[in-house]
Amino acid sequence: MTNNQGIISRGDNNNFSNNAIGANARASTAAPQHSGESTPEAAARWDLGIVTILSEELRAVIDELNLHRHKTPSGLNFYQGEHTVPGATLRIVATRTQSQGQRSTMGALDNLRRHYDPRLWALVGIGGGIHDDHARIGNVIVSTDVVYYESRKINPRGDTRRRGEHRQAPAHTVHAVNAYFTDHGTPARINGQTAAHTSDQYEVYPGVIGSGEAVIADRASDIRTYLTTYHEKVLAVDMEAGGLSQYWQENSVHGTDNPGWIIVRGVSDNADEEKGHSHHELAARNAAHVLNRLLPYLC
Repeated sequence: MTNNQGIISRGDNNNFSNNAIGANARASTAAPQHSGESTPEAAARWDLGIVTILSEELRAVIDELNLHRHKTPSGLNFYQGEHTVPGATLRIVATRTQSQGQRSTMGALDNLRRHYDPRLWALVGIGGGIHDDHARIGNVIVSTDVVYYESRKINPRGDTRRRGEHRQAPAHTVHAVNAYFTDHGTPARINGQTAAHTSDQYEVYPGVIGSGEAVIADRASDIRTYLTTYHEKVLAVDMEAGGLSQYWQENSVHGTDNPGWIIVRGVSDNADEEKGHSHHELAARNAAHVLNRLLPYLC
């Protein structure tokens, strides 16, 4: 009986694989290596990752920042490009969520992180104004504060107690936004960004965003009442900012630097009975332009 204990090579250029020789030996097959999409470890981090929800919002960002479509091997579409600010050239990428809401926003952020790992996240587009003085249609709200209003307790006899979750962006992002308003005033005033409004000025305010899953089209809504009593500087509402702040919070445990984040919302309606689509383009264009003006401070 022969008991082989090994392999003797007496020549060059030998290649042995999946062999098991000797008593109680086993062969194991290594998983095949596939060349996939580049990862953040394989390339430098991008400067800014933008999330939009509606087609008007993404189109406004593409036009404002001169971005171009890029399709990944897995079939995801991003819009990317370079943008020059004083002293730097920024690499910017934008994407659109699959649907409205917090969950789809978190999915879009995860795609941005895996493929581009940006240093800053920006949620850009439209929102509903709930402050009559500051959040008029066409104005823009720049926010580093989010109040998520969906958490609540429902007591007997239908009494509902909302429990707001309040999160703030990292300090360096807050300082950057403060510097912008120091230089340009509060409110900052900018000429309109659509052909029909070039002679009109709109105003830009810092403020808090209220975020949840509801489309609000009722001036008497209990959500509006809750938000304005929770924090008097809640100027607008949306359905995505809570997902952004939550994703940032949950990823702050990673060893790499967690990105900063900012929300830029053009006011397209007043979250009341007149809510509609007629001012989406105006609000989206104004928001994209304000983001452009913020870039020298943020990046």
